[in-house]
Amino acid sequence: MFGHKKKIRYAVVAGGQISQQAFMPGIGRTDNSELAALVTGDPVKAEQLAGAYKIKAWSYEEYDTLLKSGEIDAVYIATPNFRHTPFAVAALEAGIHVLLEKPMASSVEEAEQILAAQKRGGAKLMVAYRLHHEPGTVEMVTRARNGDFGELRAFSSVFAQNVAEENSRGHNGYWGGPVPDMGTYPLNAVRNLFGEEPISVQAVGTKTAGRGFNFHDTVAVTLRFPKERVAQFTVSYATASAENFTLVGTEATIHASPCFMFGPKVGISYTETTEAGSKTHSFDPVEQFGNETQYFSDCILNDREPEANGEEGLMDMRVLAAVEKSLESGEAVVLPAAQRSGQIQPDQALKLKPAKEPSEDELISVIPQSA
Repeated sequence: MFGHKKKIRYAVVAGGQISQQAFMPGIGRTDNSELAALVTGDPVKAEQLAGAYKIKAWSYEEYDTLLKSGEIDAVYIATPNFRHTPFAVAALEAGIHVLLEKPMASSVEEAEQILAAQKRGGAKLMVAYRLHHEPGTVEMVTRARNGDFGELRAFSSVFAQNVAEENSRGHNGYWGGPVPDMGTYPLNAVRNLFGEEPISVQAVGTKTAGRGFNFHDTVAVTLRFPKERVAQFTVSYATASAENFTLVGTEATIHASPCFMFGPKVGISYTETTEAGSKTHSFDPVEQFGNETQYFSDCILNDREPEANGEEGLMDMRVLAAVEKSLESGEAVVLPAAQRSGQIQPDQALKLKPAKEPSEDELISVIPQSA
């Protein structure tokens, strides 16, 4: 408790790079959330990381005991994707709220299991789409929806980095690879910019000679949307860093870069080009992990449904699964028509100041993802 304001008490499930570098520092910027526990299988993290934050460490075997302990209100789940489901389901069935890293799981069936558990347990579920609370992104989505760029026609994006095979992302198959990990960003961006769900998916993948990945390390995806709209994105684990997208409408083109990343010095920016010329819209860096936690805790405290709920996560999951199928078959995969019930609202954008984040060489018991 802090003054008269209740704080939502979070347990961090898995003390890997994203937890150490971003979530755990970021929650300190909120005024309605606090770290209460760490769940880890690593005794070094249990001692050093939990010690640094003055919180209690629990082993994975003690997870169910933690859920019933009365010491936490919510969990932030940041395990590898294929381990999301059991932790999310157990928490939701125990009535503990879940902030779940994206993508939701490693199959549509698992995502549906998580949604079913949420309905049974009644706790809140939010998928951690941090950009849904970043002012530049929210402005672009809002303006696109309002028709500021005319009728939207096309979207293209590249999101790439050089990932070490030794990192957990480097050897966990398709669902640990670049499409779910990085492709979720351009996919989620275009779905929200268009305000539509794709109706077909085609993908082409390549494997870089000399790299030890057990998946296609570079993948190009083409999506068809209703109203004759098209989108393309390319993601890679085997190149120099790249991060951009271009949205083409009948009245304007916007080019965004940086557009997906986070950090104390990363401010989202986009350039809008019309017949009248070009104008750049730049936004200050914000605490993206603190923002999403502040928002989720506010939803819990005021009993509101979070916007990026399980339905939003499932809409991305069905496309990621179709990409996997297309990579295997070489054919386009047709998706049944779908429509989301919610959408990003302008007041979701928050402006918490960035927290200082540790560098990769300061992380405890982590194999950094940078090659």
